[in-house]
Amino acid sequence: MPDPYAANTAISASAAAQITARAEFRVFGKDIIATVSEKMWDAAAVLQKARRMPPETYFVSRRAPGTNVKVRDGLLDIKLKTGETAEGYEIFQPAGKLRFPVESGELAAALDHLQIRMPLAGSTISFEAFTAAARGHPDLAVVGVEKVRYGFTVNGVICEYARVWFNGALIETACCESEDASAITMAAGALGIAGLPNTSYITAARRITGMI
Repeated sequence: MPDPYAANTAISASAAAQITARAEFRVFGKDIIATVSEKMWDAAAVLQKARRMPPETYFVSRRAPGTNVKVRDGLLDIKLKTGETAEGYEIFQPAGKLRFPVESGELAAALDHLQIRMPLAGSTISFEAFTAAARGHPDLAVVGVEKVRYGFTVNGVICEYARVWFNGALIETACCESEDASAITMAAGALGIAGLPNTSYITAARRITGMI
């Protein structure tokens, strides 16, 4: 069985388009980990792995609330919100990755997803140059994110709880992901988080930057 937590290795936009998008229900707040860790055993959770993720940098746009652009391990990773289920679970489709230094034309296309125009000096752009330019743009915010994630499954639904630091500020999160929205509902209920507001990473980042 494929590892449900394996990293997405699709680099090109065409390869990313072949990935079957999963719906996601995610929550942020206090005492989430205590709730989930208590409930998960009664929910017959199957443990997967704990991981301290490499540091990430999110680029948050005031104009594109459904676009998730981040850099991890030198790769600019683009995901686009393509819709929601009837239950309100968000669906994000991978749209490809770019490795720094990035050709300016490719980076301009990525900025189109953020609905941003930004001068790009040179034929290739380094991560440092892109970050500096983004920090100076009035409609962009740069958010440093660190995560320690604990993965498990509940009846085949991919789940996790995590400690997340947005620009150094700690918050807890948990999520359930699946192609089957009804299975997400059952898993979220079993984990005691179904009543919390559904909030994506990009929405949480926009909130901490004061965009919403």
